[in-house]
Amino acid sequence: MFRLFRFSCVVLLIVGVIAFALYAPSYTSVLAQQPTGSVPTVTGTPQGPIVKVYSDLDQVKVYSGPSLYQYPAIGVLLAEQEAPALGISEDSQYIEIYYPGVPDSVAWVYAPYVTFKKIGNLRVLPAPPTPTPASTPTINPTLAAAFIPPETPTRLPTFTAPAPLAAATFDDNAAAGNRIPTGLLILGFGFIGALGTLISFLRGR
Repeated sequence: MFRLFRFSCVVLLIVGVIAFALYAPSYTSVLAQQPTGSVPTVTGTPQGPIVKVYSDLDQVKVYSGPSLYQYPAIGVLLAEQEAPALGISEDSQYIEIYYPGVPDSVAWVYAPYVTFKKIGNLRVLPAPPTPTPASTPTINPTLAAAFIPPETPTRLPTFTAPAPLAAATFDDNAAAGNRIPTGLLILGFGFIGALGTLISFLRGR
């Protein structure tokens, strides 16, 4: 009886192990997919020439073109701020830089305000078209007349011609008749002097 019980337990144990082996879930390993191509490395270091604002300047303005008077200011660069240089103007006075946030992301800075931190070849670029003004200013004549005081015409004083000037005239012939010759006067004074000298000499002896 006891042997029968032991035999039954062994059979049940074997059947349970076989059943567990048949119905146990199988686990398969999943390998992650690896990239087959090369992934480009993104760096924040710009290539090409780089300009830097001088440290003694608080800020400098940048313009939409290479001129202070023909193009408007569109931004500023602070002291020691750096920017990639894209080109130079035909007169070498302005440098085109990469300036995000404006049309085409480019601006122009006055060359004497910056120095090259990284030197490279710069292309000579033509100036962009000058911006068209939104409106042409006109002056309203009626409004302008309200601020211009009226001028009362005055008559200029009448010019009176002075009396004719009478110039004195001298008659050389009349004066020559009453005049003693100069040579005669010189000879007379010379004779008187010689006579005085002779008298003094004689008295001294």
